[in-house]
Amino acid sequence: MVTVKLGNTGIIANKNGFGALPIQRIDVDSAVKLIHMALDGGVNFFDTARAYSDSEKKLGIALEGVDRSKYYIATKTTAKTGEKVLEDLETSLSLLKTDYIDVYQLHCAPKCFRPGDEDGVYDAAAKAKKEGKIKHIGITAHLLNVAEEAIESGLYETLQFPFAYISSEKEIALVKKCEEAGMGFLGMKGLAGGLLTNSKLCYWFACQHEAVLPLWGVQKASELAEFLSYQEKAPEMDEEMKATYEKDLKELAGDFCRGCGYCMPCPKGIQINNCARISQLLRRSPSANWLDETWQAEMAKIRECLHCGKCASRCPYGLDTPRLLEKNLEDYENVLAGRVSVCNNESVCNSY
Repeated sequence: MVTVKLGNTGIIANKNGFGALPIQRIDVDSAVKLIHMALDGGVNFFDTARAYSDSEKKLGIALEGVDRSKYYIATKTTAKTGEKVLEDLETSLSLLKTDYIDVYQLHCAPKCFRPGDEDGVYDAAAKAKKEGKIKHIGITAHLLNVAEEAIESGLYETLQFPFAYISSEKEIALVKKCEEAGMGFLGMKGLAGGLLTNSKLCYWFACQHEAVLPLWGVQKASELAEFLSYQEKAPEMDEEMKATYEKDLKELAGDFCRGCGYCMPCPKGIQINNCARISQLLRRSPSANWLDETWQAEMAKIRECLHCGKCASRCPYGLDTPRLLEKNLEDYENVLAGRVSVCNNESVCNSY
């Protein structure tokens, strides 16, 4: 079984980290069964957040009665004041049914929070650590400059950042910087928000980086079973995987939306994080839902775009978001009209 030493935290975790965002989409019984399946399979690191609706509650129910020394919990707060940090922490402790959080993270940090800041965010986390309510202070980011500043600051024990085989060289370089700083690296969006569908290839890539603890977002037993199966025999690159790898790099390199949501809110209510990548979702995550009346209405909002530029100015990847929206709307309408097929796999296409 492959394990990861999470920086200088002392945490030794199974290479399969459990990303608990998707369990907010399933019922309690299904979530509990999935978490127990993960535990039975050797998974010992569970990552959730206050922002993931009832994810913490479901984890708390599933982990109640399990030896606390057998697993690690990481959760997060989007709080922008010290008072709110401590309020969120108490809520998380209650829902997770635990006396402490192993890694408490400042979620989607817009900046590198520091001691003495007027907002009191970092100082509140430090206070909670001193009291034993949290063991380690971490930070999560989508912005490269925030991630780099957090590493250089020496204030944080872990960094959570998007990490997949389509990541840029600058993004992947963060792993080495974290190693040199003694920080743990938690890789989120290992499936690029659902755009990467070859779990074997995703796990293979994570294994090329010894210090990375990937957090797989799963909501089905079949999905979890795939990742658990790689523990016994780690995947090796073969010709089929190589072909997929090269194809994905070509299709997803650079000008595509990662779905991080930093561009929102939109003054016209456009769900930019999905609308700007609907073409890829149709092809890579086929679901009849993308073409139902609800999503047709969501896509129609693109016609009301003000071209105010706010979304583009917020994009951490420098994308021309209004142009991407228009391009995706055109593609979407072509699919609805039957002028183009969403994929080359006839059986998948017929599932719409």
